[in-house]
Amino acid sequence: MASSYLFTSESVSEGHPDKVCDRISDEVVDIFLAADPGARVACETLTTTNRIVIAGEVRGPEGLVNDGEVDKDRIESAARAAVKDIGYAQDGFHHANASVEIHLHAQSSDIAQGVDAAGNKDEGAGDQGLMFGHARRETDVLMPAAIQYSHEILKSLADFRHSDPNSGFGPDSKSQVTLQYEDGKPVGVSSVVVSTQHDEGLEQAEIREIVRPHVEKVLPQGWFPAEGEFYVNPTGRFVIGGPDGDAGLTGRKIIVDTYGGAAPHGGGAFSGKDPTKVDRSAAYAARYVAKNIVAAELADKCTIQVAYAIGVSKPLSLLVDTHGTGTVDEDKLVGAVNEAVDLSPRGIREHLNLSRAIYAPSAAYGHFGRIPTDEGHFSWERTDLVEALKAALT
Repeated sequence: MASSYLFTSESVSEGHPDKVCDRISDEVVDIFLAADPGARVACETLTTTNRIVIAGEVRGPEGLVNDGEVDKDRIESAARAAVKDIGYAQDGFHHANASVEIHLHAQSSDIAQGVDAAGNKDEGAGDQGLMFGHARRETDVLMPAAIQYSHEILKSLADFRHSDPNSGFGPDSKSQVTLQYEDGKPVGVSSVVVSTQHDEGLEQAEIREIVRPHVEKVLPQGWFPAEGEFYVNPTGRFVIGGPDGDAGLTGRKIIVDTYGGAAPHGGGAFSGKDPTKVDRSAAYAARYVAKNIVAAELADKCTIQVAYAIGVSKPLSLLVDTHGTGTVDEDKLVGAVNEAVDLSPRGIREHLNLSRAIYAPSAAYGHFGRIPTDEGHFSWERTDLVEALKAALT
């Protein structure tokens, strides 16, 4: 890549149709894991005008799954509560009035026998695939700047909307930030786009001025773009939004969920999957490793790739790429990573303590660059592997 270029990333809010689906799917995961840390869930959600359809495969505890029947009332209540929390009480999509269909059935026995530990066989990966993790020294959370700023703009607008019932803003919104890079480092913002759902009575000029301070507080000082490159609701109107304006599906925003296109993505979505699915857990582990390598000052930029076969516990491959910024040979880093952390599915789950009801908050504003909590959310964002990596290199 040239040393001078423009790079763009986008984010979408919790009220975007696809994110509504991600949230509902992760609520289902949390219900099952809260009841049984060994539960299995692969849940997909579809939303459209006043309709929610939940489908997939589960294996769970007595009380949630009996004779192949899922406790549908509990799932429906969680879906409605999530939609209410996001803020949908509109004619076209209402938490109380929407139809909810639930089509969850038992997990395939063929998949289960590959994943389950038995005899001398350790727990296997829930599917084949390749996962990537990434970190770089562009923001304090070691994320690519364009996606991080895009998330933070929308989170600020959402906090404003939730705190003021008369804000005039709806749940559905999108952002897009274009950065100017010189010598491979961001030096300013070329343009910002924000589209936000709003009440009928709000004029575009008024919306623009409400949005402005939320962008100003997120961007570094002096980085606000020229007025002609600050686009707010460029179509001129955004009253009809959410699932009433566009159908939503779980797993359609995987680039928003990760690095905004600044790093590779393996292709698998995260939301709706329990942590035996390496699409989710190994992507978290790869981010954890990459972030700790950068936090340990072993590189300014790091990409990790790890690959698995269904039913096999041992990773098939591990790649560490420091993009020419490393202070240690990459082969040595691979050895240090293998010594410092167990990247088998069981090792990842136990090290990051993933078999808990911690996933609903990750459904919007990115799975990475978040702050770990005492309750176990975003454990993969910790930097507690730094000393182990350094020790493995001595």
